[in-house]
Amino acid sequence: MTTPAKVLIVDDHPMVAEGIQSILESYDDICVIGTLTNGKAVIDQLDALDPDVILMDLNMPEMGGLSTTEIVLERRPDTRIVILSMHDNPEYISSALSHGAMGYLLKDVPTDEIKQAIDVVMGGERYLCTGAQGSIKPKDHPAREALTEREQTILLQLAQGHSNKDVAIALDISVRTVETHRKNIKRKLGISSTAGLTRYALEHGVLQGTGVEF
Repeated sequence: MTTPAKVLIVDDHPMVAEGIQSILESYDDICVIGTLTNGKAVIDQLDALDPDVILMDLNMPEMGGLSTTEIVLERRPDTRIVILSMHDNPEYISSALSHGAMGYLLKDVPTDEIKQAIDVVMGGERYLCTGAQGSIKPKDHPAREALTEREQTILLQLAQGHSNKDVAIALDISVRTVETHRKNIKRKLGISSTAGLTRYALEHGVLQGTGVEF
């Protein structure tokens, strides 16, 4: 017998979370292990709950869905995250996918589509609901991928001369995770050296904390 997929629901609207929970509990191959209201609670309870799939809202108090997604995947890379959102804006969808989400569902999808999305991401594939697919299809990929918020934080630390170990301690992540972020930053910016990262940070105001967009 197949072990049920452990699903965690994260939404700051209790009625939404409870509605999804009641739908999913009707399936024998899904076990809803809890409902939480913000990303900080997810991070605090991640190891204890050990979810296979997280259905996550984007806009929540204390810590939103994008930052939570990135930190969850740093700590538990095998977790599948499906964003649940009211927003069908292409930038929201692209940003969620760039942060590592494997799925994106609009909150008005038919109830059986939530189950379908869980099945697909559990199989290792990406799932976008029809509304999300329509928002991001046929357009050219940008020449430069945007840095995530976490990558911007790490770029700032590196540009200030901190070592991978220093950054790992400051952000409470592993040195290997910092190295992975560093490689991704270099790839996205098309920069091959640490000196190049520092120069980029200076030229774009990162070291001055100007909040420029990447």
